[in-house]
Amino acid sequence: MNSEEFTQQLHNEGFGTVVKVEREPNGSMDLHSHPFEAKALILEGEITITAEGKTRHCLPGDIFQLAAHVPHTESYGPQGVSYLAGRK
Repeated sequence: MNSEEFTQQLHNEGFGTVVKVEREPNGSMDLHSHPFEAKALILEGEITITAEGKTRHCLPGDIFQLAAHVPHTESYGPQGVSYLAGRK
């Protein structure tokens, strides 16, 4: 799925603003949550997300989705990560 198709899918599913997020190489975020549901398409790099006892490693072309208020951690690969994200 390309960026345009993903953006259209987000709009069709009721996600609001679509943003491009970039995170630094080898960075991480400790346990946190968001007050919104998020759905994202990995564009470059890699991200590992751990939520609800499950760990998922995402590469370019992968899509991940998190419900609102779900505690999770994130870590980024040696090239960092960039992704398109929709929130609702």
